[in-house]
Amino acid sequence: MSSTVNSGSVGSESADSGTVPTVETVRGPVPVTELGPTLMHEHVFVLSTEHLDNYGKGSWWDEEFRVADAVAKLRNIAAKGVRTIVDPTVWGLGRYLPRVRRVAEQVPELNVIVATGLYSYDEIPHQYEHRGPGLLLDMPEPMVEDFARDLTEGIADTGVRAAFLKCVVESRGLTPGVGRICRAVAHTHLRTGAPITVHTDSFTQSGLPALDLFAKEGVDLTKVVVGHAGDSNDLDYLMRLADTGATLGMDRFGLDLYNPTPQRVATVAALCERGYADRMVLSHDAACFMDYFGDAWDGTLSQAAPNWRFDHIHDDVLPALREAGVGEAQIEQMLVANPRRYFS
Repeated sequence: MSSTVNSGSVGSESADSGTVPTVETVRGPVPVTELGPTLMHEHVFVLSTEHLDNYGKGSWWDEEFRVADAVAKLRNIAAKGVRTIVDPTVWGLGRYLPRVRRVAEQVPELNVIVATGLYSYDEIPHQYEHRGPGLLLDMPEPMVEDFARDLTEGIADTGVRAAFLKCVVESRGLTPGVGRICRAVAHTHLRTGAPITVHTDSFTQSGLPALDLFAKEGVDLTKVVVGHAGDSNDLDYLMRLADTGATLGMDRFGLDLYNPTPQRVATVAALCERGYADRMVLSHDAACFMDYFGDAWDGTLSQAAPNWRFDHIHDDVLPALREAGVGEAQIEQMLVANPRRYFS
């Protein structure tokens, strides 16, 4: 997150002017004014270390090939004008910064912003199950301590600082485990000022209880992106979310199984017409590689979801939005101004 310098800040001021806020990236802080066109929800790798170590090596994973493939894919979108991707890969999705940093260092024209938090649809990981307020080992919430350290000191021993928080409220809703994780994310936000992205399930409208929890915990809802809101075409639901001040993550373009691109485009255009361009961000929720699909990633999956790729928005979606009446200023708002505001 970007901020002016204070005891709880996550970013820092520019050394030159003393006033320009910066945001942490994998290669270090950059001024928010230099983020440029930003895809607000993409993954470099979704790759569980435990899964990889036990079942992937010599099967569906080749480290050198996958790193080179990721570099090529990120260079491709950088050549099309993307300047920043925001990667919400946290514990539960396989965050491993040394590999991401290796890729990012080979694509210096693209900023990669990473997250801290926890991805779970239901239960608390066993590593936190017995530690915390009122538990077997009664102590302050350890998730808050861990998330805050990622934001203020760095992730593990990489020196890379996270810039935002990630959690999940899926179709199962606010289970005890999910509620505890979301409250830990909220309390870390209050401590550090870091913004939040929450994965939601649009079909059960789980964005509403997520925002309700955050509001009760004192979160600044203008610093929350409701992830995967764009899976829904229910304008009433989407406007209810946006009217809280939160930002709608129209961030699964290309995942036509959930919502085909023409419907996603029509929904974004309708919201722009109603004055909500300042509360939407665009992305794909794609990855360079995702171990959910093993060796089908390059074959069967790419054939089943041919538009689920990092350049779909620039190649196909933006022309369709223009055709639907969305203006250049609104596109600039969703791709540049809203991400910049989120990290400021």
